[in-house]
Amino acid sequence: MLIGVPKEIKNFEYRVGLIPSSVREIIAHGHQVIVQKSAGEKIGFDDHAYEQAGARIVESPEEIFKRADMIIKVKEPQPNECRMLRENQVLFTYLHLAPDPKQVEMLQASGCVAIAYETVTNQRGGLPLLAPMSEVAGRMAIQAGATSLEVKNGGSGMLLGGVPGVAPAKVVVLGGGVVGTNSVRVAMGMGAQVIVVDKSLERLYHLDLQFGSKIITIFSTIGAIEEYVANADLVIGAVLIPGASAPRLVTKNMLQQMRPGSVLVDVSIDQGGCFETSIATTHEKPTYIVDGVVHYCVANMPGAVPRTSTVALNNATLPFVLLLANKGYRAAMRENQHLLNGLNICQGKITYKAVADALHLPYTPAEQMIRE
Repeated sequence: MLIGVPKEIKNFEYRVGLIPSSVREIIAHGHQVIVQKSAGEKIGFDDHAYEQAGARIVESPEEIFKRADMIIKVKEPQPNECRMLRENQVLFTYLHLAPDPKQVEMLQASGCVAIAYETVTNQRGGLPLLAPMSEVAGRMAIQAGATSLEVKNGGSGMLLGGVPGVAPAKVVVLGGGVVGTNSVRVAMGMGAQVIVVDKSLERLYHLDLQFGSKIITIFSTIGAIEEYVANADLVIGAVLIPGASAPRLVTKNMLQQMRPGSVLVDVSIDQGGCFETSIATTHEKPTYIVDGVVHYCVANMPGAVPRTSTVALNNATLPFVLLLANKGYRAAMRENQHLLNGLNICQGKITYKAVADALHLPYTPAEQMIRE
């Protein structure tokens, strides 16, 4: 199979779909790889490193999309990339389709086979290709929140961990999954007072076992969210319904009860955001202020640390890339139900129910699309 790796074109996005060591593995399995010129240059993977691994460097994205049987990316295809996709071409990347009807429309029109990293599953019911970026985003959320609390950025001027004689900041983490757990770990390490809110008692139990009395665990209700958000200095939105739009947990009314200079960091923004006032931002201009509250809603947060993020992502995606390349998408998905769960759009049909439901569009079970 011929695999293509275009350069990412989203604002301040320097991650790359394959690193040279992954390319070498793929080529060792008998496949070919073409990489767009300077695709990994910003994170220390220059064209020579790809050539040494066996890839061929090409100048334009048009050549990548025209020739490759499978496109490996990081972020969702931008409109001009969607227009270059073709029927039966496999696209393997993060898609986050539920809040993005335009992308859905363009992917359907292309006839491509769009497989989303964020809905591939594993034997434990986890999301193994989302988890690495969730770990990065969870840890970065506290960094971003701490910076946003600085008065020059519109914050209240609080140091997250305080100092002797001065109380630390109150950090409320909404959601105790991978993002939430990593946010808790960093916030706790920085000396903040941490409260985690989740609707799963089992998850709260595991967090209590992991962190003990160093954090406060709260069962999620509307009243609990209202109470703890109102008194928070920093709120991390870390909720996820796989493939679906994020629930809006913090309303504009709740926002008005917060202290001026408080900060919201919406890690769920890729799925539409979990704060009513969330609007996706970029690394170029990451924050804005509503009712005196600073909002950090960068849609590709791990892109700020692209080398770490890229290597972590490749560690998770490479086995699935090899499976798709070795068997073709139909055979690979018949063999691996977890990969099949990643199929979101196939030959013009939406094959992931949560996406179809979110956009009120027809749904076709993925199994129907891979029959011989």
